[in-house]
Amino acid sequence: MLELVLANLKVRPFRTLISVVGVALGVILVVLFTGLAQGMTNDMAKRAANWKAEIVFTRPGGMDLTSSNAAVSTAYAARLMEIDGIRSTVPVIRYLMPDTKGRWGIRQLDGVEWGPFAEMNGMQIVEGRAAVANNEIILDERQMLDDKLKVGDTYDLFGSKPYKIVGVFAPPSGSRIKMSLAAMQEALETDKCTYILVKLDDGADVDAVAARINEVLPGNKINLTRDLVIDAQERIPALNTFLRVLVGLGAFVSTIFVLLSMYTTVTERRKEIGILKSLGASKGFIIQAIEGEAFMIGLFGVLLGFTISFLASVLIGRGFDLAFEFSLGWIVTAISIAIGGSLFGALYPAWKASSIDPVEVMANE
Repeated sequence: MLELVLANLKVRPFRTLISVVGVALGVILVVLFTGLAQGMTNDMAKRAANWKAEIVFTRPGGMDLTSSNAAVSTAYAARLMEIDGIRSTVPVIRYLMPDTKGRWGIRQLDGVEWGPFAEMNGMQIVEGRAAVANNEIILDERQMLDDKLKVGDTYDLFGSKPYKIVGVFAPPSGSRIKMSLAAMQEALETDKCTYILVKLDDGADVDAVAARINEVLPGNKINLTRDLVIDAQERIPALNTFLRVLVGLGAFVSTIFVLLSMYTTVTERRKEIGILKSLGASKGFIIQAIEGEAFMIGLFGVLLGFTISFLASVLIGRGFDLAFEFSLGWIVTAISIAIGGSLFGALYPAWKASSIDPVEVMANE
């Protein structure tokens, strides 16, 4: 059976290649885009996880990656310090703004008092100094490299307002661009913040302190930094819906390509199928042969799709410094929809081929 399947595929190499490419396209849609989505969201979460603070105190919805609200009173920082087990607190404003120069069309900014923030999270200025004046900012090393900037350059924010780059910080944590809390509050015309980082005493139980915060300051949102990487994708609304749409689109593409290819193949091979049936081939044998071809097309499509996806991820990662993370779950999903879509797409052509009347074929062709 395998020899017959491979021989049939070799007879029409161009059509086989087109079918394999169609299946590979479905695999690429799933593997490459889910890898990019997972890599970018986890990169954001890992930068957040560079915080040494164990708790992020905010309002409900304040930690969504698309949120820019500043709804937390900075007075909570002092009130949190009164709770047993808390060593220090640092208010932070996070703001998202349009950015035509960025790859994603948005730019995230943090407003924070650098001294307490750096001391809490083990960060340092590697070049220049911290931002003090309301027209000064500091950037992390990667942002400086990506935008080809140096200390002393100006950077436009909030439309066309120029800010002077006075320092470079490391390691990356949160936003890649930071200014003082006062500067951000002035720009946004507010006296509040987005969240408050909470550092605990050595040996303090995180869950117990979180429970005490909820008891003393009810109605707020307590995020544990240890959970930020785990639920990174959940923090971006509709991301999982987007990924499910990609999976559905990949399955559709694979199915349609194989369906069209096998349907036209069966139409062209009526005489061959008629001869096989006249020699005693059963309907099951014909269906098995057609499905075998579809399976091989799906298998070759998986191999081609994975090869292109991994090569593309390397080239894109090097060229645009984007993070890709391929998970076993999505790889298995891509294999399943490629093979399953191929087999499903070949069902109707296989049934049609098995129903060919050999007498009619021999008489007419």
